[in-house]
Amino acid sequence: MPQPSICVFCGSRPGTNPTYAEAARAFGVALAGQGWRLVYGAGDVGLMGETARAAQAAGAQAMGVIPIHLMGREQGKRDLSTFVVTENMHERKKVMFMNSDAIVVLPGGAGSLDEFFEVLTWAQIGLHRKPIFLLDVAGYWQPLLALVDHTIAEGFAHGSLRSLFAVHATVPALTEALAAALAGSRPGQ
Repeated sequence: MPQPSICVFCGSRPGTNPTYAEAARAFGVALAGQGWRLVYGAGDVGLMGETARAAQAAGAQAMGVIPIHLMGREQGKRDLSTFVVTENMHERKKVMFMNSDAIVVLPGGAGSLDEFFEVLTWAQIGLHRKPIFLLDVAGYWQPLLALVDHTIAEGFAHGSLRSLFAVHATVPALTEALAAALAGSRPGQ
């Protein structure tokens, strides 16, 4: 089996709670420890930078994908194993998704929410079966989970929507669940 690649969506900012950056670094180290390749937004700032630097320092391969208009703003990290520049955000997400076997969403802002909902919608309509995980550091994703549950309760989504992603509060729990999910699926699914 080829080296699994994990798409990580996360903030280009560090957030206000230092626990977010600690978890990003811990997940980067965990990726390397499992022999997984990081696929992410190629930024060297915020949680993106924390994850990538930790993963690389621990020996992981890293593929970064960044749209040309964000090269300066997100400080494109050029020392990656693979560095891809796209024309726009849509192409960025597509390239990241197509080059990964699973998706992990760390804390982030509107961009991370957009990325999460896009891959979740694709799963909902049957376009993929890649595992999707939220790392709920310090309860960060609890409002999002309440919103998803609300859309289900109000009849705008089927109850099965909640089964299309898993939520874990710690990096070790997430890493264990991700390893199990990858063992049970074929890369590229």
